[in-house]
Amino acid sequence: MPQRLVITGRSQEPRGRFAEELRRLRSERGPSLRDLAKEVGWDASLFSKMESGRTLGGPEVVQALDQYYGTPGLLVTLWELAVADPTRFKEQYRGYMELEAEAVSLWQYSVSRPPGLLQTAGYAREALAAGGLKGDELDQQVEARTGRRNVLEGDDPPPFRVLLSEAVLRNSLRDPREWRGQLEHLVEAAVQPNITLHVLPFGSGLHGLDSTDVMFLRLLDGRTVAYVENDARSQLIEETSEVERFHRTYDAVRDLALSPAESRKFVLRMLEEVPCEPST
Repeated sequence: MPQRLVITGRSQEPRGRFAEELRRLRSERGPSLRDLAKEVGWDASLFSKMESGRTLGGPEVVQALDQYYGTPGLLVTLWELAVADPTRFKEQYRGYMELEAEAVSLWQYSVSRPPGLLQTAGYAREALAAGGLKGDELDQQVEARTGRRNVLEGDDPPPFRVLLSEAVLRNSLRDPREWRGQLEHLVEAAVQPNITLHVLPFGSGLHGLDSTDVMFLRLLDGRTVAYVENDARSQLIEETSEVERFHRTYDAVRDLALSPAESRKFVLRMLEEVPCEPST
């Protein structure tokens, strides 16, 4: 009989396994956090947070650790699995996140905030903090939200069409520097070949999505699902007739919006209105 596989007893949760592997490698190699920081070039507090699971760090630091420990690709692979893990999101979003990662095309209407797929870390932090998150939980959810941008990256990213109400561009952050960064990110996104951005200006009239964010996902099997969200509730809709009803409403709103070229100019004008940092 073949020998039974030995169970390691290590965490089966991607984020936990990544942190465990970091602790194991440093324990075997023997450096202190301070020594590791000197060798690799990042602050010791970052490595402490990564080993405790409070943060995942970025791809550059993970690649540097792979090189230092002589584990080419191992830590990067574990990091990618942790970043893509839908369990980082709150329960109500997990099913949607799994579908989003599989989508072959996406389109969205946003009422008052940029889509999560296009939010900078600074924007995500202020938005999530406004919802009551703080400390480690806030850090983890910021990482989770910005990590979703991987959906729009890679060699063959899915097409993404987004309609932004003008309110999205008027509802600025408290920090002008972070707000400038968010608007610059939208300008840069608008010229990506897989992203089409429209602005729906004030004065376009009432429409069927006045108070509702909606995201559509076309999946590999040909189905389209919708995720709708307003101040009262959020819901994943898979029933074909309901999805089609929201889709017709979305198309009607898109007909009211500015063209992609006009929309990019609109965002640039908003960017010009952001106060510049005082010179020193």
